[in-house]
Amino acid sequence: MASYTVSTDPLRIVMFLGSVRETRAGHRVAKFMEAQLQKTGHEISIFDPLEMKFPLLEKPIFHFPKDRSGAPEWLIEAEKKVKEADAYLIVTGEYNHSIPPALSNMMDYFGGSSYSYKPSGIVCYSPGIYGGMRSAMQLRAFLGELGCLSVSNIFGIPKVHEALDENGKPLNDHMESGAKRLITQLDWHANSMRNHRSNFGTP
Repeated sequence: MASYTVSTDPLRIVMFLGSVRETRAGHRVAKFMEAQLQKTGHEISIFDPLEMKFPLLEKPIFHFPKDRSGAPEWLIEAEKKVKEADAYLIVTGEYNHSIPPALSNMMDYFGGSSYSYKPSGIVCYSPGIYGGMRSAMQLRAFLGELGCLSVSNIFGIPKVHEALDENGKPLNDHMESGAKRLITQLDWHANSMRNHRSNFGTP
């Protein structure tokens, strides 16, 4: 019987930020979640549409030749990070009670094969009492279609300006415990899927 190998390498996480609005709170949440992930030794790449400037989608990366000739270098490097990731963390507010368009535009640049057979986690927030949950419910379907099913736990942050300061420092006890629950679940799935991919490949 063939041996089953188990990787002990740090998990590689791509964190997608969803908001580009003025006075956005997403950067607070991203800083906080990055710090929480660093505690457990994750390798983190942050995809921020405000910094990376994904144009309105006309030609996704998978519409270029297989050798990616003609594709911008920054997009080729971004695809490499998405493909090499073991899991994805989505940090999102909600626009008109829905998925922020900058988020779906950015993630749609990469094909389903880049995301497939890897888990995702959702961190949602809002200035009100619902914590971005309406966006999160729609993201479940979106992420499932990309092939990176979201774990059951959703870390919702209501009244985000009262939960985190400008630098991502938590202002209440719920923040660290809530993040830990999500990360623990995401890690379990990510490790299991990585080991299974390594030993058996994908369908």
